[in-house]
Amino acid sequence: MYNIVDGKIYSLTPIRREGLPGGGKIYSMKNKLFLTLTFIGLLAAVAFESAAQTQVLSTMEQTHPRLLLLKGEEKQLLQNIEKNPGWNKLHLAILTECDQLLDQPPVERIQIGKRLLDKSREALRRIFQLSYAYRTTGKVQYFKRAEKEMLAISAFEDWNPSHFLDVAEMTMALAIGYDWLYDPLSAESKSLIKRAIIEKGIEPSFENKYNGFLKAQHNWNQVCNAGMTFGALAIAEDEPALAEKVIQRSVKSIPLAIDHSYKPDGAYPEGFSYWGYGTSFNVLFNSAMEKAIGTDFGLSELPGYLKTAGFMQHIVGPTGLAYNWGDSGLKEGLTPAMFWFASKTDDPTLLWSQMEHLENASSRLVSNRILPAALIWGAHYQSSKVKAPKELLWTGQGPSPVAYMRTSWTDPDAIFVGFKTGSPSVNHAHMDVGSFVVDAQGERWAMDFGSQGYNSLESKGVDLWNRSQNSQRWEVFRYNNMAHNTLTFNDSLQRVKGYAKIDGVSSKASNLFAISDLSDLYTGQVQSAKRGVAIVNKKAVKIQDEITTGAKAAGLRWNMLTAAEAKIVNNHTIELTQNGKKMFLRFDANHPIELQTWSTKPTHSYDAENPGTIFVGFTTTVPAQSTLQVSAVLSEKIVKTTKASLADWK
Repeated sequence: MYNIVDGKIYSLTPIRREGLPGGGKIYSMKNKLFLTLTFIGLLAAVAFESAAQTQVLSTMEQTHPRLLLLKGEEKQLLQNIEKNPGWNKLHLAILTECDQLLDQPPVERIQIGKRLLDKSREALRRIFQLSYAYRTTGKVQYFKRAEKEMLAISAFEDWNPSHFLDVAEMTMALAIGYDWLYDPLSAESKSLIKRAIIEKGIEPSFENKYNGFLKAQHNWNQVCNAGMTFGALAIAEDEPALAEKVIQRSVKSIPLAIDHSYKPDGAYPEGFSYWGYGTSFNVLFNSAMEKAIGTDFGLSELPGYLKTAGFMQHIVGPTGLAYNWGDSGLKEGLTPAMFWFASKTDDPTLLWSQMEHLENASSRLVSNRILPAALIWGAHYQSSKVKAPKELLWTGQGPSPVAYMRTSWTDPDAIFVGFKTGSPSVNHAHMDVGSFVVDAQGERWAMDFGSQGYNSLESKGVDLWNRSQNSQRWEVFRYNNMAHNTLTFNDSLQRVKGYAKIDGVSSKASNLFAISDLSDLYTGQVQSAKRGVAIVNKKAVKIQDEITTGAKAAGLRWNMLTAAEAKIVNNHTIELTQNGKKMFLRFDANHPIELQTWSTKPTHSYDAENPGTIFVGFTTTVPAQSTLQVSAVLSEKIVKTTKASLADWK
């Protein structure tokens, strides 16, 4: 057993170093390292650190494969797959895909803008699935095709270390192939692949111009450390000092991302798609370490980490669409990491939506580059034994606090509301603080544009990654508050350094709600701005805003993005129609408002088109030294809700 102190790995078992004065006894406890040291004892501690490093590798599986699925574990995996039609269908889909790969040429080193990432990802997808196919069938054609891919990649001039995610995924790809196919690989192939892992993967990670990920608090940390650790574990018996150095470094670095990304309760600050990226690679790291050396050094038990599966589960509505705030997409399909979390927490309800993906497994699932991990972590689960979650509300704080609420997990027409706060300063964030989405009747009525392809902006010279207040980033149509379901005052931007959290919630099924004070986002524009979002009596969604002005009046635009056809019915109601279904958006305010619709036609040549969408809402001027209280109720039939200030919501 081990403990981590100041980023270094220590044994929890006392070790006696012969030949050192005083016996050199060093003890490491679970929470603190208690040392009573004289000057001679300090020398013993230095010697112990070296010994502990050696002992870490001494616990490593000495045979290949050692990553994720140990030698001989294929038998139990195949038995699990045979017991469940869904898993068997997925298994066969991988084999079919590998059959189609047999005659395809290996990936080429073709860079798009500053990235080689799509090639790295395709390499990982191919090698992982081909290696899986070989291990579960023993058919030599899968091995030969994987070897061909690996040798081609090994021959690349480099893996584009200037964008180190590319290197990380390429290293992981070769590490899995090298480890899983170790026995049939020739000595020459092993030498070429191992050299590539070291020289094009691991060694560049020690150059300061490339290893900024070590101090990052976001997905780069997780992905890059995972890739380097896979590479290190794959070649550890031949390069023990290098492997140990990489492992020690990763164990010290990854907590920076875990602390920022999951503390206190699992809300992932970069949103849906980047949860699928950063967290999946973090889980691959955890799983590889546990399998290869018997421990992840307690990293999976850091605050908030095991709770984050709830964030991923609750972020998807009954339409099957995620709340795609920030730089996110709408769908991901089967998410292998969820099966690891379910096993780790002994909570199969986390798989409620995943089992639906499994039962409807299609050939599209093979596009997931870590798909074999889903079978490794989840094939022992049977769909019939996975029950629906009970919680209808999930909230999380952190850099990007969120609240997700719904009326049912089993009704496809259930109401779902996602509510997002936080700050535009967070990595991959937009000016969307206070924004929301709504599902009802099997349709998404209030939506979010989500991301725009980075290269489409970077190639036009857009200063995309500068998050200062006056950055060109906020001129991108989809990124600023005018394009999100939130508030805009005097045509001004939200304050980049502003921050809002979830200030109050109700989990009562008949009165689900979340409240946030958004004032910090609008400093200098209004005195205060508060928003509450609720599902009332399981029938209607209510968005209530309370705006207080100071010495100056404030022009207000209240905005909601929708793909529905919109018709202003009267001075307080907008009718929305979509796929033969209808919803009404009714406003009640204590000041005059003017209902409006706006085009979503972009303003710059570099902006993505937004066909089939429209903004609906209202404008008004809030007089100086006054408070506007306005509620918007979205429902299938026009309903009136009780008038109460947010302070009185209970």
